[in-house]
Amino acid sequence: MHQADEVWEGVSRHLFPDASGRRFGRPKPGTWWDYTRIPGRARSHTAARKWETFRLHGTLAGHLDAYRHWDLDPAAALPEQAAGLPPQTSVFAQPRRMPVPVRPRRVETGEVTAKGEPKTRAANWWDHTGPLVVVFTGGVDSRRGDLVLPVRLPSGVGRWPRLVRFLNNPQTWHKADLVRRRDASAPGGWTYEAHLMVLTGGYASPVTKARRAAAAKLDRVGGIDGNVSNLCVVSVPDTFDPADGPVGATRVELTAAELAALEKSRRKERGRKRALDRSRRSTNPAQYTPSKRQQVRAARREAADLPERQVQTPGGARAANKAGLPKQAYRRDTLSAGYRFNRARIAEAAATAARDHRARRIAERIVAEHGANLVVEDCDIRTWFRLWGRALQATTPGRLIAAIGTECEKTGGRLLRASTFNTKLSQTCLCGAEVRKTLSDRVHTCTSCGLIADRDMVSAALAAHVRLENPDNPSTAGLDTVQARTTQTLFSPGLQEALSSQPQRGARPSRDRTHAAAHGPGIPGQRASARRNTPDRYRPTPNETRPAHQRHKDHVGTAAHAGNAASSGGIPTRELIGWHPNTG
Repeated sequence: MHQADEVWEGVSRHLFPDASGRRFGRPKPGTWWDYTRIPGRARSHTAARKWETFRLHGTLAGHLDAYRHWDLDPAAALPEQAAGLPPQTSVFAQPRRMPVPVRPRRVETGEVTAKGEPKTRAANWWDHTGPLVVVFTGGVDSRRGDLVLPVRLPSGVGRWPRLVRFLNNPQTWHKADLVRRRDASAPGGWTYEAHLMVLTGGYASPVTKARRAAAAKLDRVGGIDGNVSNLCVVSVPDTFDPADGPVGATRVELTAAELAALEKSRRKERGRKRALDRSRRSTNPAQYTPSKRQQVRAARREAADLPERQVQTPGGARAANKAGLPKQAYRRDTLSAGYRFNRARIAEAAATAARDHRARRIAERIVAEHGANLVVEDCDIRTWFRLWGRALQATTPGRLIAAIGTECEKTGGRLLRASTFNTKLSQTCLCGAEVRKTLSDRVHTCTSCGLIADRDMVSAALAAHVRLENPDNPSTAGLDTVQARTTQTLFSPGLQEALSSQPQRGARPSRDRTHAAAHGPGIPGQRASARRNTPDRYRPTPNETRPAHQRHKDHVGTAAHAGNAASSGGIPTRELIGWHPNTG
């Protein structure tokens, strides 16, 4: 499904006149029913030539014939030829006020009468082959006539590959739906748009096709280890021969600039929520009690025989009964216009943050470097959200892994998922020895082979050696320890440097004060606040080698921040990819 704004230019014009008779500018609605209800008919869209409430008619070639630019080369007569023109070329010369195309009257049926004349029939919009037009059928009873909206397309040649892809074949047009999105500046807080759905694959630019073709020829296998704070990818040639390429390692985490932008967006969000709370309290002062500071001030004024000051915005708790329930439900509060406007802005900002993410771009870069055959641990992201919630909104590991899987499929490979219970990647070394680590141990130290590296990088390297009997069943995964040991021997010169990583953020202790993860709940020297104030979002990463219903048992009472445990090994990774902070 592709939205129509990919190929159409937005025109601020309303379908129906408002109370003053205008179709442009800020509407002045009359009654609520007239402004929110859009009459029309919508029959089955699965049958041929059945009307929809909105329907796109015409052809791209007819649009080119009607509005072709006067300087356009006459050789560019077809849409495919216009798409191949050089950049900075104007294809259309559309007037500022688009004319409404005329529906054809009669068309020939292909048959001949007894007199030898061609038979004709009454034409409809299905027979229209001229400029593109959106037709809105005339009301519920179909007796009001049709509302015809001309379509304005981009005039430059830059969008023509998309136009040819989506609009050149009318057989792929599914239907046009009327949708709405949050817009605090629009009347009512919503903007209504018509989206065209096209039954075809997505558009891929020549650069994207070349990049995917190059990634398909890499012949590499890799593993991914994802957690709350970062994502590590390690790949080797599929022949496991150093002559075919070195070990590739990539670490994805939030950079300093992205952390600053994330903190700025959170401060803005907190300010908006505080503004909402102040607005609700000011509008409904009887439903809140004064704060302690306001009570102290009132008592002081009373002791000084001063007149009582009216509290405009109570800062205390909600007025409640003896059972602790609010005396008045929140839905019965009076809400000001400013409150509704700020609430719409918060919803709009959340929707924008969910769209404006870089998961797809990061996935494209990972697949371009490590190939399209990757293996990731089959972790339950819902468990992470129950523990940290808001922390995962910044890194969104689930969305990033899903984007990598989509990019692998488009490139010709596949992202396989392996069960953590069978593989135990975080507790195993490349040499095959068992290396037991707690969640606070972020450095892998093997006493058998002497490998010292970042534990996430080691887990990603082991994931590249996971084999699945059934690719669709993660429980059939098993670790090929023989091949992993061979890889460690063959790639030993650069393996240590590739698997090493910089310390986690916040791991450096300050002035003889050890991080809270180094102490137990009752060890002397630990601050009392570190033992008492331990919210769930500061718990360490769940043990991914155990079943989901047992992962929480070993971590009750810990106080280590996720990803903040100290680690040694200051050798930087080969590549660092930033993570977009504004993700929902």
